[in-house]
Amino acid sequence: MYKLNVTSQFSSAHKLEGYDGPCKNLHGHNWKVRVGILCEKTNEIGLTIDFGKVKKHLEEIINIFDHSFLNDLPCFENKNPTSENIAKFIFTELSKKINIKGCILSEVEVWESDKTSMTYFE
Repeated sequence: MYKLNVTSQFSSAHKLEGYDGPCKNLHGHNWKVRVGILCEKTNEIGLTIDFGKVKKHLEEIINIFDHSFLNDLPCFENKNPTSENIAKFIFTELSKKINIKGCILSEVEVWESDKTSMTYFE
């Protein structure tokens, strides 16, 4: 079994409705995102899945978030744009694009700072 990781980043602002703390106020993050894909085997040239394709798909998804106010995005209508919800959204959308036999998206990790992250997996 192999595990491929691809990391990217985006910058955005949000606020957490109903939160009792400073994050209830408008603030921003330079988010980092790592996706992990498990693959059973390599192909005839020794690759599992093309890094470039994974990067392209991930960028398409996180470009929705880049330099935006996350609370205003349709994907967070009626829910807070928490690290948890961001990770789950990315996981759901990227799962639709990973269609290589024997490869499955295993996790999405989202950092909102250098010291804190959230990982979503199914």
